[in-house]
Amino acid sequence: MFSGLISHQGRIASIAGDATRGITLVVEAPAAIAEGVAEKDSISINGACLTVVAVDATTMRFDVVPETVVRTNLGELVAGDTVNLELSLRMGDRLGGHLVYAHVDATAAIVSKLTEGQGYRLIVETPATIAAFIVEKGYITVDGVSLTVAAVAAGRFAIALIPETAKRTTLGPKGPGDRVNLEVDPVARYAAAAVAAYAQQPDTRSSDELEWAYEI
Repeated sequence: MFSGLISHQGRIASIAGDATRGITLVVEAPAAIAEGVAEKDSISINGACLTVVAVDATTMRFDVVPETVVRTNLGELVAGDTVNLELSLRMGDRLGGHLVYAHVDATAAIVSKLTEGQGYRLIVETPATIAAFIVEKGYITVDGVSLTVAAVAAGRFAIALIPETAKRTTLGPKGPGDRVNLEVDPVARYAAAAVAAYAQQPDTRSSDELEWAYEI
């Protein structure tokens, strides 16, 4: 479990493989490792939960299976790229963002990036598969960053980036055409599933019960 608050950035030291075979990803992040990273730990890389398979003082290695490569933007990375990195939460940690599983729901392209006040307004495509979960003032995770949806329009949504977020994450240098990983708020997902399940239940109330309810 993660919060979507990016505490570190890493640099891709090497990447090998492809979407068919899977890829091996080596990330250089000595500051994050110094906080205590061990083999089998879960780390969010650009919003995708990966398992550490090897670690030393400066780098972590991850095996990224084809399923993850296809569903994320990790396969587009090249050596030297910067990635957002978050260590998994510990019991008792302060939850400053929102609950994030780092299970990427979809990828989407940035449509535009406009200067707005001290920061930016980022317009991102809305994949049809997750459109129902993206609502104004709701949460969304973009490349692992916990953000609030500022506005929703047909086929796209907007987020407002404060200078601190632009400075400390990959969303600062990214712009139109770049693809980002998206994860919807898990609370919205469970709420929608509960409503759908309730709607499918047969109405077993008798006509007398309905008449009584209307009279009240």
